[in-house]
Amino acid sequence: MIWSFLAVCFSGWLYVDASYRGPQWQRWVFKPVTLLLLLALAWQAPVLNTTDYLILFGLLATLVGDALTLLPNKRTLYAIGAFFLSHLLYTICFASHMTLTFFWPIPLVVLLIGVALIATIWSRLADLRWPVCTFIGMTLLMVWLATEQYFFRPTDYTFSIMVGSSLLLLANIIWYITHYRRRFSADSAIIAACYFAGHFMIVRSLYL
Repeated sequence: MIWSFLAVCFSGWLYVDASYRGPQWQRWVFKPVTLLLLLALAWQAPVLNTTDYLILFGLLATLVGDALTLLPNKRTLYAIGAFFLSHLLYTICFASHMTLTFFWPIPLVVLLIGVALIATIWSRLADLRWPVCTFIGMTLLMVWLATEQYFFRPTDYTFSIMVGSSLLLLANIIWYITHYRRRFSADSAIIAACYFAGHFMIVRSLYL
């Protein structure tokens, strides 16, 4: 397991470094390689419940979505659908471990984040408005459920899924703002780091 962990970290570092300094081919190579290594790491988890396999399928959906982003723009809708499916599978897995609880400040904060993000990029989305909004909504739901679990049951497992889902949300927020509004220095590297770390923390939850 230690060698798989080191391989994931090394590949992830090369992916983040390529996002910051290039070359572009290195980024295209190590992004899918990192996800495949994460998939292998998840498969090696000592005990996999039935719902835990949803995380593996979520990683596969993410891998498909990343591959579709390399194709022409007409495939963007399919890529969004793949990422939506990935976050949906993560959400179902998280929900299967939770009890019925509700703490209203959490969904309120999550809702305000979503409204602010959509308001920022709405005028630039054109035909992708509703697919992007639906995907953002699913990501916010994933973060809400993960955070709700940590608030009522603070364990290593709930901490891991909360941090992982929050990092994925942060990666998407930065990507949408920089893609549709204004870029800034090292934005690609920050997105890559949040993206990799988010998936890694979710896979880490399988070992807890």
